[in-house]
Amino acid sequence: MDSSLWVAKTGLDAQQRRMTVVANNLANVNTTGFKRDRAVFEDLLYQTIRQPGAQVGQGANSPTGLVLGTGTRVVATEKIHSQGNMIQTDNALDLALDGDGFLQTLRQDGTIGYTRDGSLKLNNVGQLVTASGNLLQPAVTIPNNARTITIGKDGTVSVQTFDQTESQTVGNIQVANFINPAGLQAMGGNVYVQTAASGEAQVLTPSQDGAGSLIQGSLEASNVNVVESMVNMIETQRAYEVNSKAISAADGMLRFINNNL
Repeated sequence: MDSSLWVAKTGLDAQQRRMTVVANNLANVNTTGFKRDRAVFEDLLYQTIRQPGAQVGQGANSPTGLVLGTGTRVVATEKIHSQGNMIQTDNALDLALDGDGFLQTLRQDGTIGYTRDGSLKLNNVGQLVTASGNLLQPAVTIPNNARTITIGKDGTVSVQTFDQTESQTVGNIQVANFINPAGLQAMGGNVYVQTAASGEAQVLTPSQDGAGSLIQGSLEASNVNVVESMVNMIETQRAYEVNSKAISAADGMLRFINNNL
């Protein structure tokens, strides 16, 4: 069978996967703290018919070789951890990270998760939790009689109660940095987990040692650029069509051979 059919098939498979990545980005355009993905392509093994530099005559070497490619594939999807826009909510429990870092949460299986989604809530005992109910780490408990809640850029959480005139500190929010945040594994629910590729978490005080600062009353929007994603979608569609035409052309060549030989 003509190898060009299989080469074009790899192009169709790769573009289909890229379209899935683009569609997921667009689906999460309003997801708080979402980071867009980028499909990473690589070419497949080559069939070497004549090696570059091979001897082709007395004292003569081939300046180029005869090497045929076998297609492409999506080798990875990479998270682009660029800063999203800030959305002011004026909610005292909403936090946005301006800069590098992740909030730490305690997942249901007891492991630590990392998120950029700072839409925090209070559970039934006054502890700060994520929208999914995961406890913020380290745990912070807000007293029942708290009148105001203030969260500083350095993560200091202080409250003012109805029976006191001065604020009291009730906890400190820390952030985690990674040497390679693109190596974190997305688990859904706006949560990432640490992997060998991301490296160990470096727990830091916000706004210090390269960590981002916390902004109370704001949320970080998705960093998906709708216009750019639409351009990527059109580009992917056209590439898919071209590979489909390559299959049709190869099929026509085979049909011609079968009908005339």
